[in-house]
Amino acid sequence: MNPKVSIITVTYNAGELLQNTLNSIKSQAYDNIEYIIIDGKSEDNTIDIIKKNEKFVSKWVSERDKGLYDAMNKGIELATGDYIWFINAGDEVYSKNTLDKVFKTGQNADAYYGDVQYIDENGKNLGTRTLKKPPKNLSWEDFKNGMIVSHQSIILKKKYAAKYNLDYKYCADLDWMIRSLKKCKVIQNTNLILSKFLIGGYSKENIIPSNKERFKILTKHFSISKVLLSHIDMSFKFAKYYITNKRKLY
Repeated sequence: MNPKVSIITVTYNAGELLQNTLNSIKSQAYDNIEYIIIDGKSEDNTIDIIKKNEKFVSKWVSERDKGLYDAMNKGIELATGDYIWFINAGDEVYSKNTLDKVFKTGQNADAYYGDVQYIDENGKNLGTRTLKKPPKNLSWEDFKNGMIVSHQSIILKKKYAAKYNLDYKYCADLDWMIRSLKKCKVIQNTNLILSKFLIGGYSKENIIPSNKERFKILTKHFSISKVLLSHIDMSFKFAKYYITNKRKLY
């Protein structure tokens, strides 16, 4: 039997985005999905959309929370699947055969990872990541370079999923990735694009405090010298890419 995958969508006042996310999950050919929606007491049409799709939604809650990462912790607590996968409002599963393909790349891995395709609010394809490509063999130590794998493109065994640290307001997903993957022994590269990610987001809107928090998280898990050397190297790569290509980096 195929392993059960709990797909979790966190949303707040994103009714105009939620249906596309729902459609991408409903279209999956994979036959063992638990779909959970955690809503932060939205005041738009979010609840109407959830109710319209209620036959497909396994569990949903709509209540006040302490923010994005508190909501994601609620999703982990409700999940009963062998694996969890966060596809939040506005994001999408890459294709209808994505999950089928994932589990054909290896059996019983502790985590599966892949690439991400960026999209704008109109669904236009903006390409995959430019410099921070997923490594051939992923380890938690690769995250000294930051989010080397997109949060939407990792599928993790629930028993290894850490809780998000609510002390972090912008980059708790980076800390979560590191702490979760430290527990994993078998991390499978699917060599697939797993998700579509809607550009923007809370951390990008708060770029300065986000970068400060990111540095704090990295120096918690790695030596300051490793973090600084990694950032210097990445800065040179970004500068070289921009000068050569004159296009925006994602």
